[in-house]
Amino acid sequence: MSTQTYITIAIVSYLLGSIPFGYILVRLFMKQDIRATGSGNIGATNVARSGAKGLAIATLALDALKGSAAVFVAMKILSASVNKEAQAFAALCVMLGHCFPVWLKFKGGKGVATALGAFAVLDAKALLISLGVFVVVFAISRYVSLGSILAAITMPIAAYLLGFPMKALALLSAACLLVIVKHHQNIGRLFAGNENRFGAAKA
Repeated sequence: MSTQTYITIAIVSYLLGSIPFGYILVRLFMKQDIRATGSGNIGATNVARSGAKGLAIATLALDALKGSAAVFVAMKILSASVNKEAQAFAALCVMLGHCFPVWLKFKGGKGVATALGAFAVLDAKALLISLGVFVVVFAISRYVSLGSILAAITMPIAAYLLGFPMKALALLSAACLLVIVKHHQNIGRLFAGNENRFGAAKA
């Protein structure tokens, strides 16, 4: 792939990722700024904490959809259907857009739903293993953050064991690391024992 192609993937993927669906939906239907609610995050979990469960589901779906769309752009429009490196690069860039959207002064979400959509196209088998980890951890602990962090750790390990190309694996690992880094405050609260469980009242 040429440098120009990678630049195109980066720009298109970043701009797709930077669409702040959680912010837009809450502003449009509730006339509120989701950043002033709960954790201040624009993702589906915080939208759910605002009491708007329907909007939370829509946010989750749309954030995942933009992740998938970015990888599809790399696959179809840019003729990278067999280039896993280009696809993984698109996944990383769309997540960077979600986490650091230019429209919200680079203060975005944590990238979990966007990663879900991107990874579903990139490596569905590894994603299923990662999702299994999330479901088990969340069912036991009720911590969305802990489930997301452990799922992000699992994803590149599963992809490696399933034979994912090494250069693409490095980009995939960087995308997963981004999810973990964006959860740094949650990690601190988990160690302190005061992380909020899903469904519990916000402290």
